[in-house]
Amino acid sequence: MKTAYIPRDISWLSFNERVFQEATDKSVPLIERIKFLGIFSNNLDEFFRVRVATLKRLAEVKKNTKEILGENPAKLLRQIHKTVIAQQKQVEQVYELLVKELAHEKIFLVDEKHLSKEQAEYVQAYFHNNVLPTLAPIMIDSSPKFPYLNDKAIYFAVKMWKKSIGIKSVKYAVFRVPADVLPRFIVFPKLKKNDNRYIILLDNVIRFCLKEVFAIFDIDEAEAFTIKITRDAELDLDNDLSKSILEKIEKSLKQRKRGDPVRMVYDSAIPKDLLQFITKKMKKGLNLIPGGRYHNFRDFMKFPDVGHKDLLYHKPRPLPHPQLQNAKSLFAVIRKRDVFLNYPYQSFNHLIDLLREASIDPKVTSIKMTLYRLAENSNIIHILTNAIKNGKSVTVVVELQARFDEAANIFWANQLKEEGAEIIYGISGLKVHSKLLLITRTEGNDTVEYAQLGTGNFNEDTARMYCDMALLTADKKITGEVVKLFHFFSNNFRIGNYKHLLVAPFFMRKKIIKYITRETKNAASGKEAYILLKLNSLVDQEMVKKLYQASMAGVKIKIIIRGSCSLVPGIKGLSENIEAVSIIDKYLEHSRVFIFCNGGDEKIYIASADWMSRNLDQRNEVAIPIYDRKIQNEIKAILGIQFSDNTKARIIDAQQSNKYKFVAPGVKKVRSQDEIYNYLKNQLANS
Repeated sequence: MKTAYIPRDISWLSFNERVFQEATDKSVPLIERIKFLGIFSNNLDEFFRVRVATLKRLAEVKKNTKEILGENPAKLLRQIHKTVIAQQKQVEQVYELLVKELAHEKIFLVDEKHLSKEQAEYVQAYFHNNVLPTLAPIMIDSSPKFPYLNDKAIYFAVKMWKKSIGIKSVKYAVFRVPADVLPRFIVFPKLKKNDNRYIILLDNVIRFCLKEVFAIFDIDEAEAFTIKITRDAELDLDNDLSKSILEKIEKSLKQRKRGDPVRMVYDSAIPKDLLQFITKKMKKGLNLIPGGRYHNFRDFMKFPDVGHKDLLYHKPRPLPHPQLQNAKSLFAVIRKRDVFLNYPYQSFNHLIDLLREASIDPKVTSIKMTLYRLAENSNIIHILTNAIKNGKSVTVVVELQARFDEAANIFWANQLKEEGAEIIYGISGLKVHSKLLLITRTEGNDTVEYAQLGTGNFNEDTARMYCDMALLTADKKITGEVVKLFHFFSNNFRIGNYKHLLVAPFFMRKKIIKYITRETKNAASGKEAYILLKLNSLVDQEMVKKLYQASMAGVKIKIIIRGSCSLVPGIKGLSENIEAVSIIDKYLEHSRVFIFCNGGDEKIYIASADWMSRNLDQRNEVAIPIYDRKIQNEIKAILGIQFSDNTKARIIDAQQSNKYKFVAPGVKKVRSQDEIYNYLKNQLANS
């Protein structure tokens, strides 16, 4: 059946449509809606840099590409182009509506044509003091070679002329809008006489003073139109065996900066002659996307927090964990019983406290961690450095191929190495995506290991925005297998056997299929059978097929999926026993959970892995079994709250309609992220 598998990229566009819905939802605070417009744009940029760039490569190869993707890449590119152009029009319309709504809140976005005398003076001074020194125009009409335009930047394409001479006097120029070194939004000083706030974009500051940029030319008209290039961001790693993985990544990062352009977004008001001049100079096959006056809407993620507090989400402070609050020693608590953490509802500082305690505890001999994405100012790095100075052995597995974080990870790795840490630069051909911490401690005559295993990165910044889960444990069944994993990172031939952890790429796929097959057989024989899943992406074709088989046998399957979902629920005779919803709200849903009925003896896992071929076959991932009955009940309660969400949950269906769950009259509205916080708050109060 044609609708039984939705291509990953088409499904991803549907996910980003759900993000865009948040920008249109009037129940979302106004400035948060503007920020969602920025998130939507940022997501789309990365999609073009990675996925569209890859599809273009495959389309050029032509051989066996349909077998690899399951779809013709050229056809997919046409579908993507059509969808993105339609979305771009919607973005412009929604932006105009948001500007009007801001005005109702006495927040005014002013352009260069509507400045008061005082505002004009302020803009003029700001331009000369801050902006003009950063501008470096290139006269493209006289330049023999079209300039290289950087990815992620916005540029002004300028047309200038002298009226009295006409077309013969026309000159063209290009220069970068310095939004990387200056704020994109300039907030005017508050006036004493009223509560109005006025904001001007950097783009319009430059437009107001544009003729001054080209003062040496005899012109009396100049117009600037925004253009933006998106480039191929895939890393090409050569096969030179004499080079280390570090050298290959560093070389490839330099090449990424000069990747082929895959998309150009432009102001649809741009004069035809200027657009034609630019596109003739650019690479053929470029996706041309007409847009509005402003590009790089991702900058709107940093829209100024002005106006009253109701224009932003209220995000309550993270809760202390009942077992860990006021604990003198976290090791003493974990030794007694496993601890389960839910971010961002509970404090990430508990992990920081554990590492700090380990760094100064004389009984601790070693700390080992996998690091994938770190905070910009990482306290974890500072604590690990301190641990080294206190005589601890520190080993860090740094994944150099964490997309768009490669340069930062190289920086942190070098810093730790200089302090004396043992650095393992990932594994050639295998990304280390598992989230592992192992602390070894001498207790009397015993050596005891403590571990944190989780669904998210060791990152203080994202822990305030991403919904993740983590297990703190001293259970030897678990920690003994974490020890094996760190042996594998050091010696890649020592794969090891794992009875408890599900480890990719070696055993995870096989074990998950075994569990699904067991549910299928149990349902076929009339036994209770169900599967509960929470994932970011479900696109692996074998997993989709196995879930369909389970559904046809009568297994009840419920899925919470944030992003791409190639499975189509609700098809009669195929997937009628499968329900799937997607939750997009103020926090990013990021945790992965697998629950199998298993004949009444439930198997419950939290994991770092999505059900994608890359996660199951090309990465080191870990799914962690939950044995503590209390924690099992907590996980099921949290999933139960999310399955009952009827406020921010959208239904996944064949039409990719992204309809919100229907709320019958009189039924209580459930917003799961708020309900989960309240659930954990009640646990704390009753502890």
